[in-house]
Parts: sequence; structure tokens; C-alpha cells
Amino acid sequence: MVHQQRYCFALDLVPDPILIEEYEAHHTRVWPSIIQSIKDTGIINLEIYRVQNRLFMIVDVNENFSLEKKKISDEANPVVQEWEQLMWKYQQAIPGAAEGEKWILMKKIFQL
Repeated sequence: MVHQQRYCFALDLVPDPILIEEYEAHHTRVWPSIIQSIKDTGIINLEIYRVQNRLFMIVDVNENFSLEKKKISDEANPVVQEWEQLMWKYQQAIPGAAEGEKWILMKKIFQL
């Protein structure tokens, strides 16, 4: 049986209906190289949900995944950096996030 782990993250969007619509449109046509970079780090499933301007991202990973390795890989990939820069037009940090911090890892508090 393959070990699988799940991470959940939160992030806010700028509370502007037009920007939110644009953000969602970008996610109907994510650049192929971004999809590949996600898969290459050991992510086997990634979903983003929205309520008002709050986003939740659920990430299922394989046994080779590491948050630190993903961060290093993303920082070294100019296409990922271009995508992230584009997304900052729409995103804003949630309250309590450090300067420049985007997706915040959520703490699991219950499981059935």
C-alpha cells in the first residue's frame, strides 16, 4: 500500500468580484508547465475550493514529497515564479501571515 499524506492550506483573494472571476478563469487553463512542476514534486492530487474570497487548497502527496523540496524546486523554476507573480495580483495573505507568505498550512483538528 502506498503511503499518502494530505496537506491543507488557506489563502485569501482580493475581495473584488472581477479579480475573483479572473483568478478562477486562470485556474481553468493552468499552464501545462505548472501542472508538470506540481506533479514532479510528488503531488498526486491538488484541489482548490473557494468561499467568498477565502481559498482552501487540499494537496495529496506521495512518499517522495517534501514541503521543503517543493519550496526549493519552485524557487528555482522561472515559470513557477512567473505564475506566482501573476497570481499575486489576485491573492492577499490571510490575517497573521508573515510578509510575502501566501498559502498557509492548516492544522488538522478532526478526522472521522
